[in-house]
Amino acid sequence: MTLFIVGTPIGNLEDLSPRAARVLREADLIAAEDTRAAKTLLAHAGAGDKRVISNFEGNEAERAEDIVRALGAGQSVAVISEAGMPGISDPGVRAVAAAIEAGARVEVIAGPSAAMAALLGSGLPAMRFAFLGFPPRESGARRELFGTLRGEVGTMIFYEAPDRVGATLRDLRDALGADRRASLGRELTKVHEEHVRGTLGELAERFADTPPRGECTLVVEGGAAVAAVDVEAELRALLDQGMGPKDAAARLVVKTGKPRRVLYQLALSLQREKP
Repeated sequence: MTLFIVGTPIGNLEDLSPRAARVLREADLIAAEDTRAAKTLLAHAGAGDKRVISNFEGNEAERAEDIVRALGAGQSVAVISEAGMPGISDPGVRAVAAAIEAGARVEVIAGPSAAMAALLGSGLPAMRFAFLGFPPRESGARRELFGTLRGEVGTMIFYEAPDRVGATLRDLRDALGADRRASLGRELTKVHEEHVRGTLGELAERFADTPPRGECTLVVEGGAAVAAVDVEAELRALLDQGMGPKDAAARLVVKTGKPRRVLYQLALSLQREKP
């Protein structure tokens, strides 16, 4: 009994490896993030007659149990995402963990990756990098995350939806600086593949009001390690300038990466201490 984690094309069907196609043809069961997209892929691989079950974010826990039962019955199962590698910002991790716990063999069939394609196409350093997946949708949480990355020295890779690219680039610019180099990769491996390179300031301005088309991957240059911020001293300085606790907390979210509520409570405490 073997669980196969199969990397699939991120746009160009020609990127499906012969090994991946063979595994899809030989597997007893296909667990797919998107069953409609899977039918196209399986037809291309010559595996159009395979049994396919859905395995998406909403039912991943339940499907992991189904997959283990199939493995226990001696079946081989192939897990595929809509595009790219299952488990990398896509369902798949729970199936792997459950299979390992059940004593099944797990075999990874390497394939295309938007993160690696965007990284190499960006021209930024690739010896050390951090893959950070999709940033939080909520602005406050997103800004807190970016604040914690000010000292990240490796190149950073993010996935982002086209309609949120503008806001994400703006928050990255505010947190990391307008001069930080970056690249936006879109429609990777497809006919209209594009790598838009520049600084965070330039990209934030370019996509402020016009979202890019297609799937997007952001690559951001790493920075120099930064000294720890004296949060209390920074808040005292802002309060002394006449800024209120709420605004002072908001000002330091990006700079420190600390939650706004924590900064706000500290600011209130410091304000009460003032004579």
